[in-house]
Amino acid sequence: MLTKPKPNSKFSIFTFLLLLSFLIIVACSSSDVTVEAGSVEELDDLEQLLAVDEQLQEKRPEQQSEAETVSKAQRIVVELNGDNTKRLIDGNEYVMVLGYAPWCARSAELMPRFAEAATDLKEMSNMVVMAKIDGERYSKVASQLEIKGFPTLLLFVNGTSQPYTGGFSSEEIVIWVQKKTGASTVKLNTIDEASKFLKKHHTFILGLFEKSEGSAGHDEFVKAASLDNEIQFVETSSSDVAKLLFPNLKTNDVFVGMVKSEAERYTAYDGPCQAEKILEFLNSNKFPLITKLTESNTVSVYSSPVKLQVMVFSKTDDFETLAQPLEDIARKLKSKLMFIYIDISNENLAMPFLTLFGIENAKKTVIAAFDNNLNSKFLLESDPSPSNIEEFCSGLAHGTVSPYYKSEPIPDNQNTSVVAVVGRSFDELVLKSSENVLLEVHTPWCINCEALSKQVEKLSKHFKGFENLVFARIDASANEHPKLKVDDYPTILLYKTGEKEDPLKLSTKSTAKEMAVLINEELKPKDRSAKDEL
Repeated sequence: MLTKPKPNSKFSIFTFLLLLSFLIIVACSSSDVTVEAGSVEELDDLEQLLAVDEQLQEKRPEQQSEAETVSKAQRIVVELNGDNTKRLIDGNEYVMVLGYAPWCARSAELMPRFAEAATDLKEMSNMVVMAKIDGERYSKVASQLEIKGFPTLLLFVNGTSQPYTGGFSSEEIVIWVQKKTGASTVKLNTIDEASKFLKKHHTFILGLFEKSEGSAGHDEFVKAASLDNEIQFVETSSSDVAKLLFPNLKTNDVFVGMVKSEAERYTAYDGPCQAEKILEFLNSNKFPLITKLTESNTVSVYSSPVKLQVMVFSKTDDFETLAQPLEDIARKLKSKLMFIYIDISNENLAMPFLTLFGIENAKKTVIAAFDNNLNSKFLLESDPSPSNIEEFCSGLAHGTVSPYYKSEPIPDNQNTSVVAVVGRSFDELVLKSSENVLLEVHTPWCINCEALSKQVEKLSKHFKGFENLVFARIDASANEHPKLKVDDYPTILLYKTGEKEDPLKLSTKSTAKEMAVLINEELKPKDRSAKDEL
């Protein structure tokens, strides 16, 4: 469960996306336990078992059950222990290691995908050895491999590790490993090969080079493939194969296009065949018109080159009624906005964002947006109808929507010694006020705020009747203002008349008497009636 984020005027969505990704991927920390001696299992034994599997499959392919398929996939993954780990890693050029713990739910989710990826890589004749290690049972070995949490994926190349940076579906694991250890593109020569490929791959970049393999354009395509770690690049010299993969193809000449499994399935590239330009095309088109945020894609979503991102928080049924209008809007504003759907019932994903808008118990659809370049956020405050959403998104794209700042309702400040300021009243009560304002900035979760609040109350009573000084406080967890720049709590700011744009920050470690003296010194040039002592 994610902890509730602390409010911060210098909010960056990047912090929360990384937090989500970090807590999800490294959900469990490793612990020190005694290493138990494991049995010595060699790759030769593994190959013999797999050979038996293949022989049986040839004899009765139609009778192979799903359980048998899973069992075979799991046997392809070598189980590391205290005896064989160093020998296996040192003896192979490429070794992909999954560090897991039996009690870690994320490990349990990843292991079958890892095993499926191992099967696919073997069928592709990739030489990588796929292995896993129980990091709790063999904690010292896991520590030596620099496995610090579960699950962890590491690729060892000639004994040297590098972190895994890909996605967490079996297809994404295969693509990442294949690009790091084998060819950066998949070559398809026949219709049969292409048909099999389509059964397993749903998103890819196609390159047709019928008479141009080895040409500058082809080399740039391969270069782009090697620079990208997420999307499968496919090349063919057969126009028939290309038309099976990309039915809208209307040329037999050099062609590059993208295929996705969503509404906007086929997108042709019409720029120069240069690696840099192809990658720009890929980054602008690799996401669906509406991307569903999941626990494994938060970082990749944030890394999108489209930094102005519209987030739709909604229940599944409610979203289905909005999906088509949203796709139409997304298609119109494709290069300017990225659209993201978040299931509002998934609190781990939704609440870190909704809390930033002061929304604690959302039951209806919420339309919000973040500009990750400017660290600004926006909120559709009217009814989330298709027409209102389109107007909101168009305004975002053209820069006419004002950023959103949280605010509590404006309170009744009659008969109070310390005025309560909220986001909506900050301008009137602080910045535009003709009086000097001493503002206490606090939060409910701040340890030292309560003690300071008592000092402020004492000061307000001491200076009661002093006409040119107002004592005020604001809860920064529920209120924001673009001119309120505070990083830590509690904070005391003195907004002097005529100098409101540059408030004086007072030490929160000062005693009430020391603060009184300082206030007196600061205000004395304008009003010598300020009191000297408590």
